[in-house]
Amino acid sequence: MTEPATVPGSTAASGSATVADVVARTLARLGVARVFGVVGSGNFHLTNALVAEGVPFTAARHENGAATMADAYGRTSGRVAVVTTHQGCGLTNATTGIGEAAKSRTPLIVLTADTQAAAVNSNFRMDQDALARSVGAVAERVHSPASAVADVVRAFRRARNDRRTVVLSVPLDVQAAPAPVHPQAEPTAQPAPRVRPQQDDADRLAGMLAAARRPVFVAGRGARAARAELTALAERTGALLATSAVAKGLFTGEEFDLGISGGFSSPLTARLIGEADLVVGWGCALNMWTMRHGRLIGPEASVVQVDLEESALGAHRPVDLGVVGDCVLTARDVLAALEERTAPVEGSPVDPVSGTGDGAATWRTPELAARIAREARWRDVAFEDLSTAERIDPRVLSRELDAMLPAERIVAVDSGNFMGYPSQYLSVPDERGFCFTQAFQSVGLGLATAIGAALAQPHRLPVLGTGDGGFLMGIAELETAVRLGLPLVCVVYDDAAYGAEVHHFAGDGDVPLDTVVFPDVDIAAIGRGFGADGVVVRSVEDLAAVRDLLSEPRDRPLVIDAKIASDGGAWWLAEAFRGH
Repeated sequence: MTEPATVPGSTAASGSATVADVVARTLARLGVARVFGVVGSGNFHLTNALVAEGVPFTAARHENGAATMADAYGRTSGRVAVVTTHQGCGLTNATTGIGEAAKSRTPLIVLTADTQAAAVNSNFRMDQDALARSVGAVAERVHSPASAVADVVRAFRRARNDRRTVVLSVPLDVQAAPAPVHPQAEPTAQPAPRVRPQQDDADRLAGMLAAARRPVFVAGRGARAARAELTALAERTGALLATSAVAKGLFTGEEFDLGISGGFSSPLTARLIGEADLVVGWGCALNMWTMRHGRLIGPEASVVQVDLEESALGAHRPVDLGVVGDCVLTARDVLAALEERTAPVEGSPVDPVSGTGDGAATWRTPELAARIAREARWRDVAFEDLSTAERIDPRVLSRELDAMLPAERIVAVDSGNFMGYPSQYLSVPDERGFCFTQAFQSVGLGLATAIGAALAQPHRLPVLGTGDGGFLMGIAELETAVRLGLPLVCVVYDDAAYGAEVHHFAGDGDVPLDTVVFPDVDIAAIGRGFGADGVVVRSVEDLAAVRDLLSEPRDRPLVIDAKIASDGGAWWLAEAFRGH
């Protein structure tokens, strides 16, 4: 990256304020939390200006890692993060991470340099706006010194208020131009107003809940701030509670929490959701992952979807009622409508279980609560141990690690054949304890995800679940974790293959699998080469070394190279392949 970051006649070298300084100051005053990036000449001044404004900077080893760290940081902190890139190739390197963030609706600013309009022959020249739009991000740019503050405020508002990933391009000549002489107004960006549902919709949903005998709530990312309201409404209506994968942990500790709805559901969870006569999705897409291509919804069940955006309603499956509204406000309004609807007339009987005045049944019984406690978690589901002398059953591994790791943890999961094991077996304390970057279904984002999440939740032990393919694909960021002194526990489910492809195509007759199978690699030794601790695990007995390392104060990562036995292929991925 050798293109100069300034243009002839610029004032950047003289120490006077430039537009780059204005951009950084505006972002800092708007409240961006942290900046991640790989610094080249094009974003050198932008990055240093952000640091000078007090925004913490984390240097990654690859732009894709930087973008993924920023995405994970934003998801698990609830604040807007920034990733900064060089123009052209720096931005293209980050594109997979940007696409993941955009598809996940992560509020994120991608602060990137761009070539000058006149530099038509620059090697870095490309249509950055079109690239951003192609992966679902919003394209914005700083147009001139006079508009710089307004341009940055607009980009920030789109990120935070509209929950979008915004690529903010700042051309080199604009960056280097002198800041406006006259002071500009203090930047402000009012939060988006919360959307209250239409009263008719709240009343209709209240009526459906009042009539339901077996309701289930499925909460997604859009409901992560609504735990108190949803648990109160569920208690009032007798609903059982579940989440999509990305919202895992939202109802941790609730007596009637079923866990994850979808491909990761335990047998009992899937059975109970399938028996529901009303399924309400709260900030949840109700897509093929969460509903198993619709098979989790019984033929007689009514379906309701609550979302902030009308375009999301029914996008993945038909719904009987779509409600546009903030999940917190909608749950409150529905609860108020129920209280008004069922306020008992003086002297009328009140059902002691449901609390309603009509004696309606509920499946929130002590017997069901006891059964959920016994059977709804995968750790309690019996299975045949497939461990061999050389390889450990991944379910045994995950169950043992769940018991060994401290409860205050944050779990990040890469993509691949293995991903159900950490998602199903590793518990988390709440919805901020799980980071699942799967919207783009890209292998290799897990390690960077874990680093971003660890920085957002420094009081928790960061844990990564990844496959050998994904870990090796993103392994450059292990140096970042070592440099930051993170006590990151990297659990590598090592089957020496791209396991999803092996298991998917192995049944297609006599097809060669050489392209997706690899020699065994000592990943623990590679980890030690980066400055981490490394342990090879082939049996439960080998986990004693992991327990010893976890018992000590830690200031570097631990790479657990778990040589796993095959369970015949993850059925949750088989469903996904059939769906495509």
